Amino acid sequence: MATQMIIRMDPDLKEKLNRLAKTEGKTTSQMVRELIEDYIKEHDISSYIDNLWDRVGKKLKTKGVTPAGIDKAIKDVRKK
Repeated sequence: MATQMIIRMDPDLKEKLNRLAKTEGKTTSQMVRELIEDYIKEHDISSYIDNLWDRVGKKLKTKGVTPAGIDKAIKDVRKK
């Protein structure tokens, strides 16, 4: 379930946000949610690392690398 958050902002800024939201066919709440989500995605290191692992995993799969192959590669590198 969603929860509410109350913020204070300059009236001029709120009006600009309202106009932009209307132009994009969104509510101001949608705009604020998207802005916060984007900010967190860009600044949350754990999300970045999860995304990185997903990309690496997909890349390895396209090259035919199996989980066993990954384990072997890790062991080989650690021996060196």
